[in-house]
Amino acid sequence: MKVLVVGGAGYIGSHMSKCLVRNGHQVVVLDDLSTGYRSAVRYGALIEGSIGNPDCLNRVFGEHAFDAVMHFASFIQVGESVREPARYYRNNLANTQNLLDAMREHGAGNFVFSSTAAIFGEPAQVPIDEGVPSAPINPYGRSKWMVEQMLADYEHAYGLQSVCLRYFNAAGADPEGELGERHDPETHLIPLVLQAASGRRPAISVFGTDYDTPDGTCIRDYVHVDDLCAAHLLALQRLWQGGGSGRYNLGNGNGFSVREVIDTARRVTGRDIPLRFEPRRAGDPARLVADSGRARRELGWQPARGDLETIIADAWRWELAYPWR
Repeated sequence: MKVLVVGGAGYIGSHMSKCLVRNGHQVVVLDDLSTGYRSAVRYGALIEGSIGNPDCLNRVFGEHAFDAVMHFASFIQVGESVREPARYYRNNLANTQNLLDAMREHGAGNFVFSSTAAIFGEPAQVPIDEGVPSAPINPYGRSKWMVEQMLADYEHAYGLQSVCLRYFNAAGADPEGELGERHDPETHLIPLVLQAASGRRPAISVFGTDYDTPDGTCIRDYVHVDDLCAAHLLALQRLWQGGGSGRYNLGNGNGFSVREVIDTARRVTGRDIPLRFEPRRAGDPARLVADSGRARRELGWQPARGDLETIIADAWRWELAYPWR
């Protein structure tokens, strides 16, 4: 199959391109390199361009017949989305509509969308299954939820089949050391902790120690990026085989607190990790843990690298390679 990977120069998109090629598929990456890296495109041909440009999309779809499109080109910083909501609605929502319209115009079906647990906001229950009401509390989460609703409408009106995958906390790095996480600025806990361990950061901030959790710090569900890619591949197979659209939560089903992540990182790295204790951040729920039963039942997804030590060890190998090739 030929697959267009939008945002394939970024963290998850670059890992997905490798997964697709390793499984015998042809990959074309479309990325404007605003947050991604040319050097991360190691699998597939890179087209430098933006889904915000309809002319670019028409050219790409005119030159290639795609069997499927995977979309990873969203902005993801919650705090920035609150400060700059226009930027998030333009990129995450309006530009996604450009992409969907180009697919319709050129007869391309089968769409896999990178969604987020942020669509649930302050969840009514934990673990969170797909029946928990969506109630996002920031523009980032709302922009993703709006795309999910748009996809339902596009399926009803135009027959576009899609799978939305709601990640919890993507983490880890390519076990072979080729690819990893390098956001700028970095906002994810595990790479920040490992930067403190390697000396690239003076300390790690712990936001809040008085949550209603066993050790007082927030609990999150971390899922290895390779396991996320496996879920995307299974989602594509579902679409190719006529299984129809679907919406799935992706996590390990195990929550780890901020302190547990830091303690595990200390064991894995054998290094001290200085801490700074700061007040809670607004909008941080105490617990976010996925119920991924539907993905396991309907897609046959089984995370293979789900334990926290493996996730951190893979990410640490990547951190030790800094500056990355």
